[in-house]
Amino acid sequence: MLMRRDSEEFSVSFLDVICCGFGAIILLLMLSKNFEGQISADAQAELAMRLEERKREVSAITEELTEVKNRSIKDRQKLQDAAGKLQDLRRQLTEVKGEFDDAAAAELEISTQKIELARAKQSMTDEMQRLLGLDFRRESGLVGGISVDSEYIIFVIDTSGSMQNMAWAQVVRKVEETLAIYPQVKGIQVMNDMGDYMFPEYRRQWIEDSAQRRASIIGRLRNWSPFSNSSPVEGISAAIQDFYDSEKRISIYVFGDDFTGNSIEDVVDAVDRVNVADESGRRRVRIHAVAFPVHLDQPNARVFRFAALMRELAYRNDGTFVALTEYR
Repeated sequence: MLMRRDSEEFSVSFLDVICCGFGAIILLLMLSKNFEGQISADAQAELAMRLEERKREVSAITEELTEVKNRSIKDRQKLQDAAGKLQDLRRQLTEVKGEFDDAAAAELEISTQKIELARAKQSMTDEMQRLLGLDFRRESGLVGGISVDSEYIIFVIDTSGSMQNMAWAQVVRKVEETLAIYPQVKGIQVMNDMGDYMFPEYRRQWIEDSAQRRASIIGRLRNWSPFSNSSPVEGISAAIQDFYDSEKRISIYVFGDDFTGNSIEDVVDAVDRVNVADESGRRRVRIHAVAFPVHLDQPNARVFRFAALMRELAYRNDGTFVALTEYR
């Protein structure tokens, strides 16, 4: 009897322990399941936040790429427009060059015709002598009012600021026109109103005439601007003193707009002493003068003195005085 009771008590206690153990395991499993669900929910929430952040970043990058693409398209369009404009400009430049070449060719042809006409006029005396005899004398030895019988020509050009700023393009044209009426001479010189030489290496020497030399003179004249006191006296005196020769026929062309000196008589007398006449009473150096109307709108005493001086010098020295009415 005792043995059986002990055995039953042992069996009940063991079952209780086993049941408690299973219960604990079940409780742990339930607790673990709940905790695991909470962790999973937190992880999903964090992943969802990260996913949204990545989506926003991808959206921003996509917008930036779209903007860059649009800018690229616009830049490409601008480049195409610029290329089209460049092509138009090149075409216009070609047209302008063609017109310029045509104008240059026409100007060259006109210049050639002028030279041929001047050569014909210059040689007319020889032909007349051949046809009419050695005693024939023509009434006028002028071309455009200016005698062209000289074999040497000197330009004395006022390079003052008023001439440079207002009349220089006209000065260049008048020098070209003057050269054109002398198809061929034995010597040329160019100096300013101060007596400064355009080509210092040819100081007190004649420059041999040639087409290349004439082109060189015109080319340098366009940008030639030595100091000037706006008075032609020094240049005229230097030209006569440096080049006077009783065996040569020389013409001086004075281009200017005013005279800053005080005495016209002193200048005229000084030139008379140097430019003496030959046996026939003819001066060996002709003095022609061209007055540019730079101060025509507001004339002053210097302008009137220049006109009076040049008119008197031209009259006394077998030359011609020309007063222009336009300088542009």
